Amino acid sequence: MPITDIPILSMLRMRMEWHQARQQVLAENVANADTPNYHRRDIAPPNFEQELTRPSIVLDVTNRRDIAGDNDGWGGDSRFEVRSDGNVVNHEAEMMKVASNQMDFDAVANLYTRSLALIKLAVGSSSS
Repeated sequence: MPITDIPILSMLRMRMEWHQARQQVLAENVANADTPNYHRRDIAPPNFEQELTRPSIVLDVTNRRDIAGDNDGWGGDSRFEVRSDGNVVNHEAEMMKVASNQMDFDAVANLYTRSLALIKLAVGSSSS
């Protein structure tokens, strides 16, 4: 299993993709703030409840004392729902959402990078 297929890393990667898609929608809201009859849109956050409850790593049993594991896989193929709330655009509120979204993306990207570094350290890889 590639390192990037580890469920928590897949979820972090999906969250970064969500933040990128949301940044696009928020930028469109700001760009169309003065467009007549334009309604503000946003993207529904991904739901990870199902992925968190399902086992996802196969443990290779090489010794009879090893612990066997179950694996039914992890999808991660869901796309994000864009929804309109029917309200007009508030420029200041949208800019606050853009800034907040960027900070959240940076936090997730940092967590993803650190997680990869810890896994590389655990397997003995000296490259970064």
